[in-house]
Amino acid sequence: MSLRAPAFLSGLFIATVVAVALVAPALPVQNPTAQSVIRRLKAPSAEHVLGTDRLGRDILSRVVWGTRVSLAVGAAVVAISALTGTAVGLASGYFRGPASDLLVRGVDVLQAFPALILALAIVTALGPGLGTVIAGISLGYVPQFARVTRAAALAVREREYVDAARAAGAGTGRILLRHVLPNGVDPVIVLCTLLVPAAILTESMLSFLGLGITEPTPTWGNMIDNGRLVLREAPWLTVFPSAALVMTVIAFNLVGDAIRDALDPHVQEMWDQRGVLGSRL
Repeated sequence: MSLRAPAFLSGLFIATVVAVALVAPALPVQNPTAQSVIRRLKAPSAEHVLGTDRLGRDILSRVVWGTRVSLAVGAAVVAISALTGTAVGLASGYFRGPASDLLVRGVDVLQAFPALILALAIVTALGPGLGTVIAGISLGYVPQFARVTRAAALAVREREYVDAARAAGAGTGRILLRHVLPNGVDPVIVLCTLLVPAAILTESMLSFLGLGITEPTPTWGNMIDNGRLVLREAPWLTVFPSAALVMTVIAFNLVGDAIRDALDPHVQEMWDQRGVLGSRL
């Protein structure tokens, strides 16, 4: 499969990024918030590999510590939205009645707003910060997990083995966890891998607009925002955090595509048929 090599390299890149984020405090980099007037806007050199910003802070150190923030936001957003959306999807798909219909309508209302717009509204109302950014972005991604899980619950709840489990006296919780949920795990896993980069990108947009995680905490978004003011004089302020953001998002997307292809038998069959056809030609 043509996606295997890029996905493998992307997986290595993600593993490296995660490792750097985890061991950032132990890395031999400078304090990301340490300022120096005499070092401001220094070009990349042996002393400062990626240069310095307008306050004399080391760009390499800030990119490394910004990685921690970006990955923390991505992981937290996906964990919260996946747990919440999966619970809502299971309940609305398995049960019937006014409560189930109300859940579905609530999901429809949330889905009508883009995740970025919801995050902007919540952060504007509650103020910028790590917690509000995570909460705002998570709310925007709940409908996607709810829809995926609900579709699986609707398809499974009338199956014979579910009826047999009910007849055997299995409780509702056991049926949901042992029979209904496993049928929706694969698309949820794929959705998790695809929404991590989306969450990272949304957080960077909020920080770029000054509504996300603010100074002095380094994030890729607020680093890009600071760099745009001196883009001609010091392009490295924008280039390096932008490169880190773009490469991370692309890597996660490639890995997500590979996982989706591996879990979807129809996609795997299509690639196999193409391989057979290519060998015949």
